[in-house]
Amino acid sequence: MKKIGTYISVIATALLAVGCYQEDIEFASDCNEISIEAVGGARKVAISSGESWIASTDNTWITVSPANGRGNAECQIIIDSALMAEPRYGEVLIQNLATLEERTISVTQEGFPYSIELEEPSVEIENFKTLNERKFSVTLTTNVDFDVEIPSDARWLSHKNYEVKLNRGVRPRQVTVVFDWDINTLPKERIAEVKFVPKKGEQLARQDNLKVIQKSAEPIQENSRSGDSVALVSIQRSIATLASWDVSVPMERWSGVILWDEGHEGYTPDKKGRVRYAEFFIYNTNEDLPFEVKYLTAAEELYFFGNTNTFLKNLEIGDAIFELTQLKRLTIAAHGLTSVDQRLANLKNLEYLNLGSNNFMRVPEVITKENLPKLRTLILNANQRSVVYDLSNTTRTDLGGFIEEEKFPEHLLKWELDTLNLSVNYLHGKLPTFEDDPTVPVYTEEDWAASKDTLPRMLVDKKIKKVMPRTKFFSINFNRLTGELPDWLLYHPMLDWWNPYSFIFTQEGKDQQGASAGFANEPVSLDYYYELYPTKRQPTGEEEGAE
Repeated sequence: MKKIGTYISVIATALLAVGCYQEDIEFASDCNEISIEAVGGARKVAISSGESWIASTDNTWITVSPANGRGNAECQIIIDSALMAEPRYGEVLIQNLATLEERTISVTQEGFPYSIELEEPSVEIENFKTLNERKFSVTLTTNVDFDVEIPSDARWLSHKNYEVKLNRGVRPRQVTVVFDWDINTLPKERIAEVKFVPKKGEQLARQDNLKVIQKSAEPIQENSRSGDSVALVSIQRSIATLASWDVSVPMERWSGVILWDEGHEGYTPDKKGRVRYAEFFIYNTNEDLPFEVKYLTAAEELYFFGNTNTFLKNLEIGDAIFELTQLKRLTIAAHGLTSVDQRLANLKNLEYLNLGSNNFMRVPEVITKENLPKLRTLILNANQRSVVYDLSNTTRTDLGGFIEEEKFPEHLLKWELDTLNLSVNYLHGKLPTFEDDPTVPVYTEEDWAASKDTLPRMLVDKKIKKVMPRTKFFSINFNRLTGELPDWLLYHPMLDWWNPYSFIFTQEGKDQQGASAGFANEPVSLDYYYELYPTKRQPTGEEEGAE
């Protein structure tokens, strides 16, 4: 009995000792509140306890690890990145499982302020690069959707489409905006202040603007030989010609360049050594003609031919060429033109115009004898962007070749040109007879008398229309023309010179109504013609021998 009593006393003493140990350890954490930035993160918390404990929270954006334990321990309170602009609040509850005591840790997290921040607030660009290189990109960190505002006086700058994905709330993300720029043609620096403006009008804590600085253009001395040479090299550079000039040799030795000298008609001392003619052949551009063209103020003729993008692009001439009112001859062929500005009428001195092998759907409206009163040669051939034999059986569009002309462009036939070339297009319908057009005269007695018997009398007797009487070359072959050849053409004084079986009568394919191209009254030979014009007949071998 004595041993049993002693044993019970020892157990009681031990239990008393245990109870005193738990009362000596305070159930606590080393912090009561946590404040954290919007980006989130983790905070360490030390827990003191003599018993088992558990940590919990009703806030899904807060995680505790470990979430339970026994005795003293260190745990992490992990806070996710914020999703809103406003602060948010939460709690972590730690409970002693033995005594049910609780300790609360309050959590405050700042929201993301609305902002648009640039990595680099300014960009400097060159005055010239090739088209594919004329771009730059900027990276913004933002949590709002925005519009890009470019000043109205900075039309040389534009931006491509971009997207701001707000699928993460207001957590900032990086957005890249790509800008395109034009060549600076001015001898001074250009600056544009680009703004990024919230679409919904959010109040921003930070709003960066972008400063774009473009270097000035290389100065070109106007109306000078040196200015001409700089302009030529700059033009060549801009359109990427296949061959380039060696600037280490004098300009008079450059291929495709002719300079003024005293032997040229129209020479004046101020033109000496300046560019009279310049040729740009086989090049690659997606743009208007370069602005440096305008500095060639002494040139009588400019020749642009052979853009590798001719049938791939819809291009325009640009502004520069229309300042050269002294031009007499101009070729912009196989360039990719789809239209011609009305300012072509500024070039009143033009005598020769070649716009062949482009992409015109209609004859440019500006090309009239009123706008170009001195013009003697007009070449508008081969404007077929795509070759389609049967126009009635195709789904292709944008074919070029003047296909949108509802009828033959009569005003060109009323123009007394020396040369008119309209070959290899999609002109369709009938050639005009002009029978009911009082503006087109007929051959008269005076014409017959003045010709000294070179004109047949029948032109007067049958009142044949006097169309293009002085035209030395006329070409309309390989179009889609139908109907009958009019009398003014069949009996024209220059018909044999026009080589009609090659350049007039030969048509091809089918028109938009499915009619086979060709003239119903095409003559088998020109015997009828030489009976009217006997002096035009070339003698045969036998006739020459008889003589």
